[in-house]
Amino acid sequence: MKPLQDVRVLALEQYGAGPFGSLQLADLGADVIKVEDPSSGGDVGRYVVPQQEGEDSIFFETFNRNKRSIGLDITSEAGRTVFEDLVRVSDIVYSNLRGDVPSKLGLLYADLKHLNPKIVCCSLSGFGMTGPRSSEPAYDYVLQGLTGWMDLTGEPAGPPTKSGLSVVDYAGGLVAATTMLAALHASRRDGIGVDCDLSLYDTAMSMLTYPAAWALNGDYIPTRTHHSAHPSIVPFQAFPSKDGWIVIACPKEKFFVRLAEVVGRPELANDSRFVGFAARRKNSEELVEILEKLLATKTSEDWLGRLRRAAVPCGPVNTVLEALADPQAAARNLIVSTEHPRFGTISQLASAVRVGQSQPEYRRAPQRGENGAEIMKDLLGYSEQHILSLSNEGAFGASER
Repeated sequence: MKPLQDVRVLALEQYGAGPFGSLQLADLGADVIKVEDPSSGGDVGRYVVPQQEGEDSIFFETFNRNKRSIGLDITSEAGRTVFEDLVRVSDIVYSNLRGDVPSKLGLLYADLKHLNPKIVCCSLSGFGMTGPRSSEPAYDYVLQGLTGWMDLTGEPAGPPTKSGLSVVDYAGGLVAATTMLAALHASRRDGIGVDCDLSLYDTAMSMLTYPAAWALNGDYIPTRTHHSAHPSIVPFQAFPSKDGWIVIACPKEKFFVRLAEVVGRPELANDSRFVGFAARRKNSEELVEILEKLLATKTSEDWLGRLRRAAVPCGPVNTVLEALADPQAAARNLIVSTEHPRFGTISQLASAVRVGQSQPEYRRAPQRGENGAEIMKDLLGYSEQHILSLSNEGAFGASER
């Protein structure tokens, strides 16, 4: 048995954040059924370039492997009937729509509890269902600006900068996955479902963590730092070497002592300006200038070898291709593959979630509506004639009749 083999999720999801959340459950064996709107061509992720053709894209494959798809117009009476029958045999209804949409589409617990008293209704929206922004759309980039992330990223004299990845989206998906499992546990224990009102805004704000706490409890003003330095621990940043960049971290006193020895300046560890975290932070400009001059004299490979032998936390600043080729990625089975009728073998990254020693199986993402017939026949017991009747009534969209 896979860890979540007895869990079924109806996912009204699109793009990155929502699908990334349900992907974690699908990789663990949950039956994630994507309910795609035929009037809009399904999940917009199908059309993200590059490496996109027709309704297939590598982007979509990345977020939707191990799932099934059914096309339903749940705004039609016939489509709603099918959706409600699916709710009866499911555990979770999961959506990542604008905050005011779940109530309009009847996706809340109050709308569905008569069908399944244990149903968990989880909404991951931009701003949540309450507050002055609840009806606004939101995307990762916008939220990185709104919640202060961009003001903390980049060089002090440079412009505000976003993360190179959609971290808010992915963190929001992980928050959703955690929430769904917690709510499902409570539902099975208590026999009563619940609404879960999540937002990417809440996610991004909560991840401000200690800089926000410092600002809320004193006169500390979070700012961008030189070469991505830690806001309080010195040295803990990127340094230029002779031929590239490396990251060195000294979050413990012993690491700074070792670093001083590695760079050939053991006396720095006993210099009153640099003894202890507070002193190094106060005199950070002097210390960093000394280290930058020393580290620029040798190659990254040379320094990393010396630092690792001395057990000083360090690493190269890799390109994405270099990161993917790291032996550790192979040792951890992080590169997985699926077979696709259009793209052939697709390589992608595994979920970081692991349960026990068994390895997940990986199945390509579904074509839009690919599994509709099997879901209705095997799961709901519909006959061919009944499916045809529903189609004529517009359950699967006008173009699919």
